Amino acid sequence: MDLDRTTTALLAGLFDPRNAAAWEAFDLRYRPILVGFARNCGLKDNDANEIAQETIVRFVEEYRAGKYDRTRGRLGAWLVTIARYRMLDVKRRAGTARIARGDSAMVDLDDERSVSAAYEAERRQGLLREALEELRTKSRVDPKTVKAFEMLVYHSLSPAVVAEQLGISTHDVYLAKSRVAAKLREIVLRLESEYEETPGEWDAAGARPSDGLRA
Repeated sequence: MDLDRTTTALLAGLFDPRNAAAWEAFDLRYRPILVGFARNCGLKDNDANEIAQETIVRFVEEYRAGKYDRTRGRLGAWLVTIARYRMLDVKRRAGTARIARGDSAMVDLDDERSVSAAYEAERRQGLLREALEELRTKSRVDPKTVKAFEMLVYHSLSPAVVAEQLGISTHDVYLAKSRVAAKLREIVLRLESEYEETPGEWDAAGARPSDGLRA
């Protein structure tokens, strides 16, 4: 484990306003999650980016002021609280009690449980994206194997189509899915450890069946 990546190390670094590396690492980790979270709550890109920025800045200010106590709750819950109030401001300005989420689902910003679930879903997706990027760039897994997994799982192409486009057998396609899924589970579990978050809804292998990581 890279100790500089752990949440404990990042928070320790954030106490020092001159520690730009800690700020950048914290921002790189949580900004994409917060932007995606806000978008999933129906906010437009500009508003989502603004809320992510305000949430991170506000959190750091409150943390340095001693208002955040890790023993009383997860960091994600604190971020959600800050972001939720920002989104409620947007909602009030728009004069609507609910903000659309996608084409059919709705997130009720007055319902803390609904908002927390939306954040957690985006956090899990963020971990998967980070794990897949690490697999692409830092592992020895054949790029064609990763490509087969992506085509099969993320693009919902049939094994026969994936095999034809990549010039491999359907058996190799299934092997690719199994191998990449196993590697992703390992990476996700390590990231969860670095983030020092409770695995929660991840299964014992490190991912839920609905995340497409079942072999």
